[in-house]
Amino acid sequence: MTTSPPSGSERRSSAFELLHESVQRWIWEKKWIELRDVQERAVEPIFAQRDAILAAATAAGKTEAAFLPICSRLVGDETAGVRALYVSPLKALINDQFGRLEELCKHLAIPVHRWHGDVSAGPKRALLDAPSGILLITPESLEALFVRQGTRLRHLFGEVGWVVLDELHAYVGTERGRQLQSLLHRLELAVGRTVPRVGLSATLGDMGIAAEYLRPGSGDAVEQIVAADGGQEIRMQVRAYREMDPDEEDTGDPAIAAHLFEKLRGADHLVFANSRVKVERFADLLRRLSEGKRVPNEFLPHHGSLSRELREDVEARLKDPAKPTTAICTSTLELGIDVGRVAGIAQIGAPFSVASLRQRLGRSGRRGDPAVFRGYVLEPELTDASPLLDGLRPELVQLVAMLELLIERWCEPPRDGALHLSTLIQQILALIAERGGVNADQAFGALCETGPFRSVDKKRFVRLLRNLGAHDLIVQSEDGSLLLGEAGERIVDHFGFYAVFSTPEEFRLMHQGRPLGSVALEQTLVEDLHLIFAGRCWRVVSVDVEEKLVQVEPSPGGRMPHFEGGRGGWIDEGVRMRMRQVLESASEPAYLDAEARRMLVEARANYARLGLDVERVVASGGDVLVFPWRGDRVLNTIAVQLVACGLRVMVTDPALTVLGAEVGDVRAHLGELAAAEPADPKRLAAGVKNKTAEKYDWALDEELLSVDYASRSLDTAGARDALRELAG
Repeated sequence: MTTSPPSGSERRSSAFELLHESVQRWIWEKKWIELRDVQERAVEPIFAQRDAILAAATAAGKTEAAFLPICSRLVGDETAGVRALYVSPLKALINDQFGRLEELCKHLAIPVHRWHGDVSAGPKRALLDAPSGILLITPESLEALFVRQGTRLRHLFGEVGWVVLDELHAYVGTERGRQLQSLLHRLELAVGRTVPRVGLSATLGDMGIAAEYLRPGSGDAVEQIVAADGGQEIRMQVRAYREMDPDEEDTGDPAIAAHLFEKLRGADHLVFANSRVKVERFADLLRRLSEGKRVPNEFLPHHGSLSRELREDVEARLKDPAKPTTAICTSTLELGIDVGRVAGIAQIGAPFSVASLRQRLGRSGRRGDPAVFRGYVLEPELTDASPLLDGLRPELVQLVAMLELLIERWCEPPRDGALHLSTLIQQILALIAERGGVNADQAFGALCETGPFRSVDKKRFVRLLRNLGAHDLIVQSEDGSLLLGEAGERIVDHFGFYAVFSTPEEFRLMHQGRPLGSVALEQTLVEDLHLIFAGRCWRVVSVDVEEKLVQVEPSPGGRMPHFEGGRGGWIDEGVRMRMRQVLESASEPAYLDAEARRMLVEARANYARLGLDVERVVASGGDVLVFPWRGDRVLNTIAVQLVACGLRVMVTDPALTVLGAEVGDVRAHLGELAAAEPADPKRLAAGVKNKTAEKYDWALDEELLSVDYASRSLDTAGARDALRELAG
């Protein structure tokens, strides 16, 4: 397309005509043939300053969809103050988008600023002195601005016309997401009006839930723009490998590494593993293969424990067409960081969610090329001593289920029923620091009554304030104002205050004084619950939360299942239900290699032999397997209830294993639980030892901690439904 406007006889879109002439000229200079679907449909609602969600595939032009109309409104507008706010979960993503927006805005005389921990003091000072244009910022840096510049918020943001939230799906249901909701509400309180919000996402399972997140209490009014899928070609293959000696760890990994080396070398790829240990394992195997063949190593690790310099070096190599690079990574490269043209995606093991799988696959097939996906599954060779669950090939079946759901454009609905009391504590302290003090009614009104913590009533809020006072986080002055206590001042003054998320702490496993290892335990821990570690079954004897120490003892039983299920994430019940359908189906997905097809045939034969199409409770040696075919929260809830009945229970996804039990006894207990009143979630949570998971949970008393834990980790309603099905 030429740099001059098309002639009057040429077709023009109505949305294009709404854009400012300078923005139109930029589009012509970029030689765009047309606006993409999401760009076409976003112009009118953003022009009208209505709340909107723009959902489209990765690299579908969502950023331009938001900012072409915003910039059209800002051209020639010299009103002082930040006019548009862009919030991103990642500093690296801000740096990428900063370059893209600068390219657009330099011809429009619209200033573009970025603000995060790596930006020097000079540009920040200049923005504070003369706020203008578009500001790109992380939630943590926005919090820091509020706390440190509380008296100048109207000066900075009094004229802001839009807030754009990128990677919206990364916030819904998280502590960081609740913090961001609170920040946006506090922004509107500071400027005295509603500020339109635009959410951008490539992965949203339930648009209604996402809309309610974007505008709490008024989700129905949020315009939902879901881009029409252009029918992108996806090329997939799932390869399965047999682990010939289950007692030897990772014996099948070299075969997977050899195939990765053969197929990926010479181009840019992303290989996702499910843990940092696996990332380092495969990076090492591939490095050694390169050295053995005397060729340059193109395979480099990328995860959160590496230094920023090492991660940025990998990202820079991916953008350099002269340096073919494959990054072996965790979820660090899942979000929208621009890493250039990626030829394909590989996934080692089943991922934790369809949403994650979709996000990862979206990194491939850009600029019109087909998306390429390679899946790798390692399953054990079956013997007479193999656990029954291994015969169902759960990792392969889970990956197939997720791919089938992906093809159907399904992904997990966001879950946001938690109280988020840890984040509420942080927001109370931040609000006090921002305003120099507030009274209790003001804080409740700003954060709970009209803010995002509406599920916290006044009685519970008052109890929370008393908790904070007991820890000297807040004090009350003679006039009733809440001020920071000495401990609160120390916390707020520390740079780490602005982040509300925390990394799961590792628990040390000990047996008779001998350390077994460390693991980040996110599953529910109660005494007498059983867990798998190092290929063995252990009974939890005691849990010391303060010392992060779990005393265990060996539990009798056969060899443990190979697949440990949802490590690192909660598996949704939609995935488990599809796993059951895959096992009951006769169709063979065309993307499975010969070994994967043989394993799927084995799994279906074993499923039929056990009668699992009818039975949900079956004997397995001296144990009993219970198949609710529900999500992890339901499984954990039922497990805690069965332990309270005196049974020895272990979560062995996708089932529960009741050790040393008879089928009749287990059925009787399930029937009693199904017939009883719904379990009291607070009472169930009281028996859980590892409830302290979020950053400020330590400031909660036992009652608040139990209520908060239950709201995020237990599903008593879903458990009762599942128990009724099991008992029936």
